Amino acid sequence: MSALLEMQGVSKSFGGLQALKDVTLDVHEGEILGLIGPNGAGKTTLFNLISGAIRADEGGIRFREESLVGLPAYAVAERGIARTFQVVKPFGQLSVLANVMVGSFLRVRKASEAQRRATAVVHLVGLEPMMETPASSLTLAARKRLELARALATEPTLLLLDEVMAGLTPTEGAEMVQIVRDIRSTGISILLIEHVMAAVMSVSDRIAVLHHGEVLAVGTPSGIARDQTVIDAYLGEEFRIAGD
Repeated sequence: MSALLEMQGVSKSFGGLQALKDVTLDVHEGEILGLIGPNGAGKTTLFNLISGAIRADEGGIRFREESLVGLPAYAVAERGIARTFQVVKPFGQLSVLANVMVGSFLRVRKASEAQRRATAVVHLVGLEPMMETPASSLTLAARKRLELARALATEPTLLLLDEVMAGLTPTEGAEMVQIVRDIRSTGISILLIEHVMAAVMSVSDRIAVLHHGEVLAVGTPSGIARDQTVIDAYLGEEFRIAGD
């Protein structure tokens, strides 16, 4: 697989706190790369750097061999990178369809075309029965799907998912895993932050572990689950035993 996104020696500090230190990592074309680690490990900071919300102090970030360093968020989105957020904040008074159309307008100008494309995305994430429902009345699980749909509507090549399964029931989580797989089957590559280990282990091709802002390990799910360094730093011995 060729690298779609490449991060080389990326570092970021906030005052005296070093959030990321010399992070080198890539996302391959067509893969799902899981990103795990303790709270405060630097996972969301990495998403903010990739998406253009903040700028790295050191290092390079390249997407399709083009540097993203210094580009504003809208320019990163135009190049084909979309993201979701941990805290879901839809436009509450707008319908599900209208919320998703907002994303579609990145690529098209006509409302009719935006509606056509948004409708297809709504169908993909399983929100078609709620298409005209105001976003403010959705359950958490439905709002998570709406957040995903808004990002998909920008027609990304790379999708950054920030804890899309957090707070979901086991059934809702399993449905979200299938949606993520369906998205990948359309040709979209995915970088996925997740704390639900069963989900991230089942859906990822590779997993990268961040710890104290540094890359601790990168490997297959089975390899990561048996890596003693990762077990000691994050997963815990019970996970390895369960995995065996």
